[in-house]
Amino acid sequence: MLKEASDGQLTALYNAVSASEQVQFEPVGRWFEAFLKRRSRNVSASFQELEEEEELSEEEEDEELQLEEYPMLKTLDPKDWKNQDHYAVLGLAHIRYKATQKQIKAAHKAMVLKHHPDKRKAAGEQIVEGDNDYFTCITKAMEMLSDPVKRRAFDSVDPTFDNMVPSKAEGKENFFEVFAPVFERNSRWTVKKHVPSLGSMDASFEDVDNFYSFWYNFDSWREFSYLDEEEKEKAECRDERRWIEKQNRASRAQRKKEEMNRIRTLVDTAYNCDPRIKKFKEEEKARKESEKKAKADAKKREQEEKERARQEEEAAARMQREKEEEAARQAAQQAKKEKEVQKKAIKKERQKLRTTCKTHSYFTDNEADGVRMMEEVEKLCDRLELTSLQMLNEALASGNKEQSKAALEKQVQEVNVQMQKEKEAEMQAQQASRGAEHTSAGGGGGANNRGWNEEDLQLLIKAVNLFPAGTNARWEVIASYMNQHSSSGVKRTAKDVINKAKTLQKLDPHQKDEINRKAFEKFRKEHSVVPQTVDNAAPSERFDAVSAESNSSPWTTEEQKLLEQALKTFPVNTPERWEKISDAVPGRSKKDCMKRYKELVEMIKAKKAAQEQVTAKNKK
Repeated sequence: MLKEASDGQLTALYNAVSASEQVQFEPVGRWFEAFLKRRSRNVSASFQELEEEEELSEEEEDEELQLEEYPMLKTLDPKDWKNQDHYAVLGLAHIRYKATQKQIKAAHKAMVLKHHPDKRKAAGEQIVEGDNDYFTCITKAMEMLSDPVKRRAFDSVDPTFDNMVPSKAEGKENFFEVFAPVFERNSRWTVKKHVPSLGSMDASFEDVDNFYSFWYNFDSWREFSYLDEEEKEKAECRDERRWIEKQNRASRAQRKKEEMNRIRTLVDTAYNCDPRIKKFKEEEKARKESEKKAKADAKKREQEEKERARQEEEAAARMQREKEEEAARQAAQQAKKEKEVQKKAIKKERQKLRTTCKTHSYFTDNEADGVRMMEEVEKLCDRLELTSLQMLNEALASGNKEQSKAALEKQVQEVNVQMQKEKEAEMQAQQASRGAEHTSAGGGGGANNRGWNEEDLQLLIKAVNLFPAGTNARWEVIASYMNQHSSSGVKRTAKDVINKAKTLQKLDPHQKDEINRKAFEKFRKEHSVVPQTVDNAAPSERFDAVSAESNSSPWTTEEQKLLEQALKTFPVNTPERWEKISDAVPGRSKKDCMKRYKELVEMIKAKKAAQEQVTAKNKK
């Protein structure tokens, strides 16, 4: 034992300390239970202290337990035990489903000590023999409440439970005061232990959403087996027991469905009356409106930016186009000026050439040679370019008369040689085209491929335009049309017409223009000559006036459209119809319009006749 240190002195011990070690252990048995209790309570205490504390709390509960005497206890019918309130029978009506098993046992013990038949008999009270005594109800109540399964069945149909659901009118006035106790009352049926509260007006969206999510997914343990009308234990056989079980299951399922509908109605009513939901919806609506407005503003700004960029691009393109147009206009003006200058220079050189030749009497003393040289000079003026004219004029001005005549004759000879070569080349081209025509048409043979005069060619061109591509049996119709209107008397077949049309397509454009020119000249000769009477009488003034007004030029596409529109606008019964039609077609007289109308009618009739002839031939 260490000596006690004197006053003013210190005692010091010196020794080596071993290193600390961590040791893991696992409590078992009652010590494990004490460990769990300490951990749940977050305290450090021994097992004995916890047991003493638990016993002390139970003793305090027993001392605090007060039983309420059930005034109707002695009037209960033991045979009608299902309709009795078991908690009230044991004096636990004030705590009901919150009563513990120990409290139930204590209550039953107190009721037995007070109402047991032996006790009452000893007190001189008259006792009913058998199970008809009301003490049987106390025994039945203990039997029901001591069994957890039977107790849950009775708690599910607790007669004191209020199944009422508040209305919307009640909920809108005082929402939290009305619905808070209702949800708290119905939370006793939940399987889950932690039930969220209804909260207040200041609750967050997450809390409100969590509350309604819990109740919309409410899992209830409430069942209604206590209300079974038939008891399967009373069945006499297995089939009857099965039938009873089936009936009981059906009635339980129906009551369970009604219970869940009641819960759902409660939650729906609360959700519709909840002012917080309305506030959240308004906030959400305002948020969406603000987002929508922001998007619309952004889109508007984007469109404005695009419109601005587009306008800038259009302005730049317009300026570029204007610059290009200005440059093109200036270039055109410059080219026009140069052309005018060149034209004036050519005109000047031509006039100079004519003057020089005229001054020298065209370098001849013979009148006939002078006329010929005059024609040759004009030919030179038409054929020679500016440079050639300038060189020729310089040659004529620099030399004497003989040298000038030689230079002029030399230039005339060169131009004539060039014109002769061009003419020979044109003739060779025509011969080649004729040879190609005979070669392409040689497959048909016979007299039908010969004798294509100008009239037949024009008739073929007219028929091809009259019967366009897509006409039924087009080439047979064209051949029939030509056989009806041709004056040559040669009968053409569809094959002949096709070969000739292909040949015409291969012709040079100049040759096509030549054919069209000849056709127009023929048309003008036929329609412009007015036959006189036999006695060579002079035509009337009216005829002269009409002839003077007539226009013999071909009808253009625009004039044809105006004529067709006028024919539709002014029907047959219109007064002075042809005067109005001629007024609608500028440049055409009444006679021109009537004549064109007759030509169109004859053309349509001929077209229909040709088509009908081919159709009849195909049917045969």
